[in-house]
Amino acid sequence: MGKDKILDPPGNSSMIRIQSFKKKFCPLGIALCTLLLLSGCAFPRIIILKDPLTPEEHLNLGVAYEKQGELDAALKEYKLAAKKIPGAYLYIGNVHFLKKEWDEAERNYQKVISQEPQNADAANNLAWLYYTKKENLDQAETLARKAIELNPAKEKIYRDTLEKILQEKKAGKL
Repeated sequence: MGKDKILDPPGNSSMIRIQSFKKKFCPLGIALCTLLLLSGCAFPRIIILKDPLTPEEHLNLGVAYEKQGELDAALKEYKLAAKKIPGAYLYIGNVHFLKKEWDEAERNYQKVISQEPQNADAANNLAWLYYTKKENLDQAETLARKAIELNPAKEKIYRDTLEKILQEKKAGKL
């Protein structure tokens, strides 16, 4: 036989091994079970120290939740993304807008504008919020015009906001 083979000694060696195992590990097993029973939970808690998702993945997950109508779950994901992506406050504002939480929506749109002054969508959405609330229409007009200036590629969308604001201002003067 090769020298890497281990042979059992003659006699009842497997019984000796089991008894030896019981002597060494049974007290440890009993102590572990007692600890689990006394701690009040059957399983230890798992704590994740590092978020496995990137901020962009949180943003995408939030969009998926929002499309499913799960606004609170979307909000949670957007807030996680906002830790690294200031533009995520736009999405947070949009969720608050959908929930008719106007003050929160306004606060988040303003936060985006202060951190990313070139964010045309934030300017447009804040303008739309003011239009919806029928307040600050002069500021809404300025924001809509700024959005058109910042991103001419979306002029059609932003111009719709501007036209509605101008109509509301005209109706208010009559």
